[in-house]
Amino acid sequence: MSRITAILCCLMAWGLSMAAHAQEFTGLARVDAARSGVTDLRAGAELRLGLSQPVPFRAFTLDNPRRLVLDFSVVAWQGFDAAGFDRSVAISDIRVGTISAGWSRMVAALDAPMKVASAELRTTGAAELVVALEEVSAEQFAASAGAPPSDNFTLPEPAELVAPRARPGGERPVVVVLDPGHGGIDPGAERGEAVEADLMLQFARELREALLRAGGFEVVLTRDADVFVPLEMRLSVARSAQADVFLSLHADALAEGRASGATIYTLAGEATDIASEKLAERHDRAELLAGVDLSQQDDAVAKLLMDLARADTWPRTDRLADALVEGLRSNVGDLHKRPRQSAAFSVLKAPDVPSVLIELGFMSSERDLANLQSPEWRARAARGIRDALRVWAKEDAAEGELLRQ
Repeated sequence: MSRITAILCCLMAWGLSMAAHAQEFTGLARVDAARSGVTDLRAGAELRLGLSQPVPFRAFTLDNPRRLVLDFSVVAWQGFDAAGFDRSVAISDIRVGTISAGWSRMVAALDAPMKVASAELRTTGAAELVVALEEVSAEQFAASAGAPPSDNFTLPEPAELVAPRARPGGERPVVVVLDPGHGGIDPGAERGEAVEADLMLQFARELREALLRAGGFEVVLTRDADVFVPLEMRLSVARSAQADVFLSLHADALAEGRASGATIYTLAGEATDIASEKLAERHDRAELLAGVDLSQQDDAVAKLLMDLARADTWPRTDRLADALVEGLRSNVGDLHKRPRQSAAFSVLKAPDVPSVLIELGFMSSERDLANLQSPEWRARAARGIRDALRVWAKEDAAEGELLRQ
């Protein structure tokens, strides 16, 4: 990675930290009832709240009457079933609502004195808040109960930033993040019993195995089950893994036209054509399902910084896309008549990771659908992507060495 990109990454992290003080959260987390509930334990209880995306939270207890309070920024409670959520005897009543602009609250009435033994927001796969309650004496409860000093969340100390990792030059594996499109409440395209989310998860697992068997690759999946993962979290997975490459896998369907064959997409402010623009709109519907307000994503400064970072990443992304076209053409041959296109796919907007979206085919095409359902064809497609990544990684490492000199 160039020194300019490293500086920009640090500036972006600083800007995001400052934005946390100045901007309201506009994303709403939704409650997943199937992953939520309160259950009794031998000496306490456990509260689990499945969420569509991570949100800041805090947990504390209050006395007279005894109750557990959970504050969030922000959880939408529409359709929340308190009776179905609480399956314990430790909690006698659950109430939820909004306490102020940008903040929502859950209050659980406690039948016995219990302290918060632990409270953890897990983000592996899908977001889930887990609060463990432990029975204590009335005196211990009263001593520990009380609201935090401020109605606003206490911000943690700034995290130490990990230094940007240099391009792999053979001394370490190439980190590839595979992003099976859609999942959970967003099945993607459907054709008969075939579902895009399921087909892409199957292919991602097969591609992962092909890359691991080849050696020289480390592979991370943004989802490894039929779960809903918001677009923002998919990018967070890539950044947490310090990805060298991000590949988003899709197989859409078009209501009009006769498009067929694999297509490689890179990011662009404007789509190559109307069909690509429509595809980008449908892919980004995940943000709407997650309740995220897309109307004001970036301020002018953040946009400028990200555009500068992309200026360093884009040439690498273009070479990656070209290599993927050649790899797939050599192994499957079933390419779109214009196999290299671009559109404003939100999932490709990580400024510091070469990212492409692979439409393996169109489920609206009988031939493509048969290919996607064929283990033999998927194996050849996986080999094509593997070969492309090998070629690209070698060329990228050579360029990186020249830049270091």
